[in-house]
Amino acid sequence: MASVSRVDYLVMGAGVAGLRAAVELAEYGDVLVVTKESVAESNTHYAQGGIAVAVEGGDDVSLHLQDTVAAGDGLVYQPAAEVLVAEGPARVAELMEWGAKFDREHGELLRTREGAHSRPRILHANGDATGAEISRSLVAFARAHKRVRFAEWTTVTGLVVADGRVVAADLLDRENRMERVTARAVLIAAGGAGQVYSDTTNPAVATGDGIALAAEAGAQLADMEFYQFHPTAFSLPGAPRFLLSEALRGEGAYLRNERGERFMDRYHPLLELAPRDVVARAITREGMGERPGESRMVHLDMRHVAGVDLHHRFPGISAFLAGYGLDLQRDMIPVRPAAHYLMGGVRTDLSGRTTVRGLYAAGEAACTGVHGANRLASNSLLEGLVFGARAARAMLDDALELVTADAAAADAETLRAEEEQRLENTVAELQHSMWSYAGLLRAESTLREGFDAQARCEAALARFAEPRKMGRRLAEARALCSVAYAILHSALARTESRGAHFRNDYPQRDDAHFRKHSMFSGRERITFEAW
Repeated sequence: MASVSRVDYLVMGAGVAGLRAAVELAEYGDVLVVTKESVAESNTHYAQGGIAVAVEGGDDVSLHLQDTVAAGDGLVYQPAAEVLVAEGPARVAELMEWGAKFDREHGELLRTREGAHSRPRILHANGDATGAEISRSLVAFARAHKRVRFAEWTTVTGLVVADGRVVAADLLDRENRMERVTARAVLIAAGGAGQVYSDTTNPAVATGDGIALAAEAGAQLADMEFYQFHPTAFSLPGAPRFLLSEALRGEGAYLRNERGERFMDRYHPLLELAPRDVVARAITREGMGERPGESRMVHLDMRHVAGVDLHHRFPGISAFLAGYGLDLQRDMIPVRPAAHYLMGGVRTDLSGRTTVRGLYAAGEAACTGVHGANRLASNSLLEGLVFGARAARAMLDDALELVTADAAAADAETLRAEEEQRLENTVAELQHSMWSYAGLLRAESTLREGFDAQARCEAALARFAEPRKMGRRLAEARALCSVAYAILHSALARTESRGAHFRNDYPQRDDAHFRKHSMFSGRERITFEAW
């Protein structure tokens, strides 16, 4: 039976941004953290590369800012980047006080370099398990706080808006029971939407739920055309698109085409350490065959790297590759790009406030403009720490009152087996169409084909169930369809190439018209604003 309960603050998502916000909020009120699976299952947990932070004083902060702005291809909102790099060192130091253990060498923090960074500033934990260590330490710290409660295996299916303000959220547990929770403020920290593409490094939970719910509640989205494709995901038929960290190239890995040639000198002076969008498109082009649909292999090669114990440095990657009979020190590893990170999301100010009162956002689900058109490697975990804390402080400062809300309408219905299969087929068609028509290389013709596929998805989903009775998978499918619509519209409107957004029909950057952020409001309204 549907019910109503109350909490001071509701946080959607248990990644770095959500957990960092929760521990801040818990000093002043009761906090409910809602996560679709276990607390450990988040994009944060799977982050390998590390966390970028300036640990050498003012000069390093300044250089970190310069690198972030340069990688963003003319679209970084500088005040947001200044906040990120200036507050980052304190947030990381705080994290270490709370129990996070980063790798050290001779007693000092081990710092490495990754693509588009001008100096080594990347901290790692357990080699290639940085996200897992950050998640572990934050979960432990949050669980120790008596005012933080977790709702695991629970899906947020809707936000309740009254008088222009978000006042509650509808939650669905694993038994399809609905509960409405009223809150002073709701934070969207539910991560990105990599599952909108057929090839992604993101876990299955990354279906853009928070972004879609915020848009449905009336919040503005920004920069949805900028989806970052990680250059080096594992590429074997039937194998998952396992992330092969940027840190591999930081340690000297080469990229080689099918002829064995090292090819990055044809694309960028920084070679394999060029910005991610450049490397991803280079790999895509080198992997194209002579005929449409034909592909060629591209490999990551570390056989020449000396003086580094690759198995010790990258234990998780080494263990994964061993399952396929491959070894970093002995073999060339097949790679291809995969959807990795959304630079856009719910538009917020520098304190996480969205355009809807009572609704806040932080982390990958949010868009402050800090990443511009292309995120600098290893800035995402830092973003979650910095802006998760800032969003929590805004929620406290705004001091909104609890209000009364009616009970949720009904518990969800369970789909029959044939309906479940039909739903999965609908999602798969959407994912493949987005990869084919709105992936690394776009054009008006392909984007319009993407619209046709998205419309078919929307029509198919409308036949399943009433929105108020939908279960988790149907809610996820609707979110993916909504996010796809925003990506397609934003990509069609930006008739230039910039950062992660590349148009074959408009291959040049156009600062005169598009050094601005795209704003998505409602079904078809796209505007461009200079922040």
